[in-house]
Amino acid sequence: MSTLKKFDLSEIPYYKVHGRTIPKIRPLPLFYNGSAVELNVSGCELWVDLEVSWHTLEIWVTIEVNGAPVSRLMLMPGNHSLCLFRGMSPEPVKNVRVTRETQAMTEDEDCCLIVHGFQTDGLFYPVPQGKYTLEFVGDSITSGEGTYGAIGDPDWIPMYMSYSRDYAKMTAEALGADACIISKGGWGVLSGWDNNPNCNIPSRYEQLCGLCCGSKNESLGAFKPYDFSTRETDAVIVNLGTNDASAFLQPAWHDPATGRTFKQRLNPDGTCHKEDLNRFEDAVVSFLHMLRRHNPKAHIVWCYGMLGYELSFAINDAMTRYIRESGDHNVIYLQLPNTTEETVGSNGHPGKLSHERAARVLTEYLRSYLSL
Repeated sequence: MSTLKKFDLSEIPYYKVHGRTIPKIRPLPLFYNGSAVELNVSGCELWVDLEVSWHTLEIWVTIEVNGAPVSRLMLMPGNHSLCLFRGMSPEPVKNVRVTRETQAMTEDEDCCLIVHGFQTDGLFYPVPQGKYTLEFVGDSITSGEGTYGAIGDPDWIPMYMSYSRDYAKMTAEALGADACIISKGGWGVLSGWDNNPNCNIPSRYEQLCGLCCGSKNESLGAFKPYDFSTRETDAVIVNLGTNDASAFLQPAWHDPATGRTFKQRLNPDGTCHKEDLNRFEDAVVSFLHMLRRHNPKAHIVWCYGMLGYELSFAINDAMTRYIRESGDHNVIYLQLPNTTEETVGSNGHPGKLSHERAARVLTEYLRSYLSL
């Protein structure tokens, strides 16, 4: 039987953090889907020490050993030691990654995942950085909603969300890149799917993780300004607009506290009201300026189309306007394949096959661009 030694993160000489974080923060919160700790370690056995909290929306994680998935599970609240592998040959160095599957949960202020350390009988070795760094900004599609669960199942639950079957993970792995995710289901560029103007990604993008809530997350620095200088991004991939399109079809949003009303309107013939379409385009242009300010060298790719093409012309027009205003030509619009009856997943969202199709298109484009 192996003898395990307990290591606090501060005692581990080599480990790699995926996702937005505060450099050298210990213990380590994993805020977003795709956030992870990666190790290269020898020995027969490895455990991770986690602190988990949630009230209504549980946290799921995946475990990968040498690049292969070995486990996907829901974590219960409390402090846990979770076995990552055991009984393996001691000498070979194993690559191990513990990844948060589920998105940041604005709906549950108790939702929090913290890594405290590891236990092993082995030694730690350096973990190389990826060839590129990619940032993915999006909504439920980028949160992997619908990638698990039966086709036709209508439930909105964390079990059906994932990073492990997400086009972002597929694209990053195909390119040998590190991925960083900022996404929230139901949110848009201007408003959420239900016309709630508070549910827009640009308003939270400059925070470390403005998409979560609660005093615990605040104490971990989630709402502080994110330090964009901690990593240089090669490409920012935006996949937003799907919920903005839905807003045109939904009733007006009313704020009971202030009486404020917001609505993206349709004309009698079913086309988008010009004033409201312009408002959406203004939001796209403003966000592009923000993205460029914080990612001065990154190639910005605005993707759209996995759940319809209703606002594709508006996004194109907004990008053309941004280029004219800024003189910045390091941006492009990329249309992704629409989800079909054969590629749909649960809750009417893109399934694994749809994400695979999108990843192929995006990978082909980025491989060509990044190799220049």
